Order: sequence, then C-alpha cells, then structure tokens
Amino acid sequence: MYRRLSAVLFPVMTLFFIGSIYWGYQEHQDKNSILIKAENQYQRAFHDLSYHVEQLHRELGNTLAVNSTSQGFHRKGLVNVWRLTSEAQNEINQLPLTLLPFSKTEEFLSRIANFSYKTSVRDLTKNPLSPDEYKTLKTLYASSKEIAKDLYAVQDKVLAKNLRWMDVEIALASENSTLDNSIIDGFKTVDKKVGEYPEINWGPSVSSMYQKRTIKMLGGGKKTAEEIKKTAAHFLSLKDTSGIKVVENGKGTEYASFSVTAKGPNTDKPVQMDFTQQGGQLISFMNPRDVGKATLKVGEAERKGIEFLERHGYKGMEAVNYSEFSNIAVFTCVASQNGVLIYPEKLIVKVALDNGEAVGLQANDYVYEHHKRNIPKPKLDAAQARKSLNPDFKTFSQRMALIKSDAGNEVLCHEFTGRINGGKYRIYINAETGLEESIEQLSA
Repeated sequence: MYRRLSAVLFPVMTLFFIGSIYWGYQEHQDKNSILIKAENQYQRAFHDLSYHVEQLHRELGNTLAVNSTSQGFHRKGLVNVWRLTSEAQNEINQLPLTLLPFSKTEEFLSRIANFSYKTSVRDLTKNPLSPDEYKTLKTLYASSKEIAKDLYAVQDKVLAKNLRWMDVEIALASENSTLDNSIIDGFKTVDKKVGEYPEINWGPSVSSMYQKRTIKMLGGGKKTAEEIKKTAAHFLSLKDTSGIKVVENGKGTEYASFSVTAKGPNTDKPVQMDFTQQGGQLISFMNPRDVGKATLKVGEAERKGIEFLERHGYKGMEAVNYSEFSNIAVFTCVASQNGVLIYPEKLIVKVALDNGEAVGLQANDYVYEHHKRNIPKPKLDAAQARKSLNPDFKTFSQRMALIKSDAGNEVLCHEFTGRINGGKYRIYINAETGLEESIEQLSA
C-alpha cells in the first residue's frame, strides 16, 4: 500500500518541487526586470536634469546677450527658460529624493519658472525688461552655471564609479551610511549652495506667490478654544457643547486655526469645521452625511445655498459655476461690489439635493481676500470690448468682473459668456487695454 502511495505521490511532489523552482525563478526574473526598469528611469531623469540645467544656463546667457531693445528675442528666450526649468522640475520629481533635503533647489527652480513665465506673457513692447529684471537675469545666469557645474560633478562620479540610483533609494530608506553616498552627498552640496545664494529681487508678482497667508491679514481679536466651541455650536444650532471637540492647529501651518469635530444634526458621522484663530472666521465646513435620492432642481438648490450663505454672514454672493456629484450640487459663488463680480472673493458651497441642506463650505479665499475695493471705471465699454472677441463667439451675457491676472494683479474686465466650436466659455477682456486677460471653459 505504501509503495503504491509512494508511486503516486513521488511524481506529484517532484512536479510540485520543479514548479516551485520555476515559479521562484520567474518571480526573481520579474523582480530584476522591474528593478532594471526603475534604475533606467532614474538614470535617464538624472542625466536629462543635468542637460536641461546646462541648457537653462545657456538660454539665460543668450537672453542677456542681445540688445536691450530686442523685445521679441527676450520673449522667446524667457519662454525657453520657462520650458527648460519646467523640464528640470519634472525630472527632479522622477528621482528618489523624497527623503533627501533638496527643497531649496526645487524652490529656486520654481521661482525661475514663475519669473520667466510672468515676464514673458506681458507686452514687452510697452513694458520692457526693467533694470532690476536685468539684474535678476544676470544673477540667475551666474547661479545656474554653479548648479550645472555641481550636477555635472555628480554625473562624472556616477559614470566613473558606475553608481546605481537604486542604492541611493535603499540608503535613504535605511539610513545606511556604509553604501557609497556620492550621489546623496552631491545633491546635499547643491542644495546647501543654493540656500546660501544672496536674496534675489524676483519682483512683486513672483514674491506674492510664495507669501503665506497669515493671521495678520485678518481683522478681529484672537479667539480661544472655548469661544470657538460656542461659535461652532451656534453654527450647528446645538445647545449642548459637550460633544464638540476643538483642537488648535500647530505652528508651521498656512494659518493659525482651530479644527472642530462635533456630532451634527441628521447624521451619526462627525461634522468637521475649521475656524481662523484671528477673528474666529469659518473657513471650512463638512457634513459627511449620506445623501438620499435627488428631489430638488438646480435653481432651487442654488437658492438654498445662497440662503445658507446669507444666514452665516456671507452677504451678496452670486453663483457663477455649478457641478454635481453623488446627489450633491456644488456651487462656486463670488461676491459682488457695485455690480462687479469680485472673483478673488470666491467660495464653494455644497447643497444636498435630497432636502436642500448645505453639507459643505470652503471659504479660504473669501475669508482672506474680503475687503472694500476701490474699483476703477472701465476705459472701454462693453461694445468696444466685444470687438476683441472672436467673430464666431456667440455671446449669451456680459458682466463686469474683477479677476487676478497671470501676474497676480487684480484687473477689471468685461466678462463675456457664450459658445464657440460647440463649447461654452467665459472670456475676460481687459477693460483698460482690450486684451484677452483669461478664458475659462464651462460645463455644457
């Protein structure tokens, strides 16, 4: 019996053993294939990064070499600088540097990209490069030369020692100092040097992009956690505050604030809210309740949303955009002043389509941008601005609107809503120059 059993099991076990070996071999081959592919991607991204930083240095030199009146070449050069810097940023993102301090270099390249883009998109024939901008370009030219030189030094070591980026990833993850860290040391050196560069005058449009919103921008006094708890209870129409939890956000956040969780009405899930510490203003609210079958039409949901905003202090808001998901209507609303839409003061309100209850609010922009503005009179009327539109653009409506330009400045525009090429668009024509300031495609 045992012989008969062995005769049956032995070949079965032999096949199983051979199959296990083959499966293990295949797994090993697949793993090696993935590692080789990742290594090739890292190597390509690194060598492309070195090349593009060198090209960036050359393009800055070319831009500086031409006559100061060559606005056309300046625009072309700055566009190329923006393109090359964007390429370099993309390649940095492909490298395993998440555990390596390289933030100063990334921010430096980001500022170069924004400086070159914002300078190139303006009308250089009317507003040519200023002496300060020439000085900035010369500084960037010298700095990019240093960065390119240091990256090529790292590249020489990689090629000479046949270093692998996979070893860098392992070293960063395990903090293993026994591995050859020439790549890590080289990138740390680059980042340290960039951090020691003297302060550069990037101009107000670029500097404003990196200016963090702070409590200094808000009015009113600082609120305590207990005061925020009472404010949250009033917002939720709760008499008992015992179920409300308030947490003060730590330092280093975009703004000093309080996060609130509470058991709201009509749901067992906790409602979440955020308030500014300065002034105690509500900047976000989310009620994650389950929404039933939609019974409201868009117009009725919009009315419910505006009423909700009015009750909670957001006066004079108008819905300018609409989307829908999971039976929730999402309205982008903006403030208006003297009939002019103020797009910097926008917020988003979410309305449940089963009963019209507001279940979400995002009001960061409104809270930080809301103030009385001195809006200038338009130099061009609607008829004059309309001449700048494509003749095939079929206009539905026209409004005055204040928007932020690519340079970060607030600009008064004529807002035209209409259709062209089967799509629905909003086109913003500068009320002073007649130029297209911005265009936005809308859902049909």
